[in-house]
Amino acid sequence: MSYEIKLDYFHGNDSNRLAYVRLPKIMFTDPFFAKLSNDARVLYSLFVDRIGLSVRNGWIDEKKRVYIYFSVEDVARELHVGETKARKTIRELDSETGIGLIERKNQGLGKPALIYVK
Repeated sequence: MSYEIKLDYFHGNDSNRLAYVRLPKIMFTDPFFAKLSNDARVLYSLFVDRIGLSVRNGWIDEKKRVYIYFSVEDVARELHVGETKARKTIRELDSETGIGLIERKNQGLGKPALIYVK
């Protein structure tokens, strides 16, 4: 399926019409984040953006921590990568296998993991 998008120049306040995800500048300037891939940085921003939806849905645990649902398939779709690359990118952020920006809690029984974003 192919389609064409007509791109035009920005005029005045046109940029206010777009939706944005925020990418913390510290992820580029602090040596602590130097080993993170750009895909992992973008994924972290998508996770932070998802927190708003979780709050609206009441996805808050007994310790009052907000969690998100974001499957491997969601990551692959959002980053336009395969599932192997999606898993690798999630592992970069994970507290057990990566830098520690997220913590995953498996629920078992085929349910998706809860993701706590730090």
